[in-house]
Amino acid sequence: MSEKKVPYFMISILFIGAFISILNNTLLNIALPTIMNEFSISPSTAQWLITGYMLTSGVLIPASAFLVTRFTNRKLFIVAMGLFTLGTATAMLAPSFAVLLTGRFLQAAGSAVMMPLLMNVMLLAFPVERRGAAMGVFGMVMIVAPAIGPTLSGWVIEHYTWRTLFTIILPFAVLSLVLGIFKLQNITPNRKVSLDVLSVLLSSVGFGGILYGFSSAGGDKGWGAPEVYSTIIIGTIALAWFIVRQLKLEEPLLNLSVYRYNMFTLSSIIVSVISMAMFSGMILTPLYVQTVRGISPFDAGLLMLPGAIIMGLMSPITGRIFDKYGAKLLAVIGLTIMVITTYLLSTLKIDTSYYYIMAVYTTRMFGMSMVMMPISTNGLNQLPRELNPHGAAINNTLQQVTGAIGTALLLTIMHNRTESTMVNLVTDATKAGMQMTAELQAKLGVEAMLDAINYSFYISTWIAAVALVLAFFVKRVTPPTSLAKK
Repeated sequence: MSEKKVPYFMISILFIGAFISILNNTLLNIALPTIMNEFSISPSTAQWLITGYMLTSGVLIPASAFLVTRFTNRKLFIVAMGLFTLGTATAMLAPSFAVLLTGRFLQAAGSAVMMPLLMNVMLLAFPVERRGAAMGVFGMVMIVAPAIGPTLSGWVIEHYTWRTLFTIILPFAVLSLVLGIFKLQNITPNRKVSLDVLSVLLSSVGFGGILYGFSSAGGDKGWGAPEVYSTIIIGTIALAWFIVRQLKLEEPLLNLSVYRYNMFTLSSIIVSVISMAMFSGMILTPLYVQTVRGISPFDAGLLMLPGAIIMGLMSPITGRIFDKYGAKLLAVIGLTIMVITTYLLSTLKIDTSYYYIMAVYTTRMFGMSMVMMPISTNGLNQLPRELNPHGAAINNTLQQVTGAIGTALLLTIMHNRTESTMVNLVTDATKAGMQMTAELQAKLGVEAMLDAINYSFYISTWIAAVALVLAFFVKRVTPPTSLAKK
C-alpha cells in the first residue's frame, strides 16, 4: 500500500476512541474512596468498578477476533464507541452505585473491542517495512493512556467531584462516535464465520475466572478465600477445555495455530513476562510513595507522569528504529534498562528523595518503551493476514491475564513479607526492652512495609531478567502471503 493510500484520518478517529477507552481503565483508581463515601459502600464493593471493568474486557477480548473477521471495521467501531459513550453518560449521571457499575460494564464492553480493532486496521493499512513507526504510535495509546489516568484522576478529585472524570471523557467519546458514523471507511476484509457458542462460554468462564481469582487474591481476600481458589480452578479447567476445543474446530473463536509461528510465540511469552513486571511496578511505586512516605495521591500520580510522557515521546521514535534495525537490539537495550532500574527500586529507603524515585521510575518507563510494541509487532509481522485478528486478540488477552497474575503474585509476596518482617521487628524490639507503644508499632509497620516493597521489586527484577534472556533469541521476520505458504 502506498503512502497516499494509508487512511490516516480514519486511523486518527480510531486512535481517539482507543485512547479515551484505555485511559478510562485507570481513571477511577484514585477516586474510589470518594465514591465509597458518597454511596456508603465498602472497599470490596467499590473495587468492582475496577475489577468488573477488567473482567468484562478479559471476557470480550477473546471474541474480538471473531467480531473483526465477521463485521466491517466501521460497523464494529460505531457499536463499540456507542456502547462506550452510553456507559460514560450512564456513569456520569448515576444516582446509585448499581447504575454506576452498569455504566462501567457498558464502557468496558465497548473498550474491549477497540484495541484489537485498531491493531488489526493498522496491520492492514501499513506495509511491513513501515509497521514499526505506525505501531509505535499505537504503543503510545496502549501504555501512556493508563499511565496518565492516576495523575489526571488525582487532580480532578482534589478540585472537583468524581463525576467530572466522566464529564471530561464524554465529549471526546461523542466526537469519536460522530466522526466514526460520518467519516469511517471499511478497509478490513470480512467473511461470514460461524460463532461457536460453547467456545464463547468457555472463554468467558476461563479468562473471567482466572482474572477474578487473581485480582481478588491480590486485593482484600487473600489466597485462602474459597471464592479465590475456586474461581481460579474453575477458570483453569474451562480454559484448558477451551484450548482443546479450539484445536479441533474448523473455525475456532481464537485460532491457536498462530503458535506455529516461532517469533509470534516468543513475542507472546516476552510480552506476558513484561506485563507482569510492568503492572506490578505501577502498583508498587504508588504504594511506597503513599504508604511509606505519606505523599498525597495527586503527588503520587504526578511522580509517574514523566514516565508516561517519556513513553509517549519515545513510542514513535522506537517504532522508526524498529523499522530500520528490528526488535532484538531495542528489546535487549530496553530490558537491560528495566532490570537495572527495577533493582534500584528494590533499594529504596524511608528518606529516599522524591525526585530520585521519579528519575528511576521514568528511566524504567523509558526502557519499557523500547520493548513492548517492537516485540509485539515483530511477532505479529510473522503472521499471514488471515491470522492478524487472532494474533491481536491473543496478545491483548494475555496482557490482561498476565498483568492481573503478576500484580496478584507480587502483592501477595509483599503482604507475606510485611507480616514476617513485622514479626521479626517486634521480636527484636521486645528483646531490646522497648515498650510496644502505638507510635512504635506504627513506625515498625512502615519499616516492614518498606522491606516488603523492596523485596517485591527484587522479585520483579528477576521477572524482567527472564524477559531479557528471551530477548536474545528474537529474530527479524516477514509475513508469509497466506496460510498455505507457511
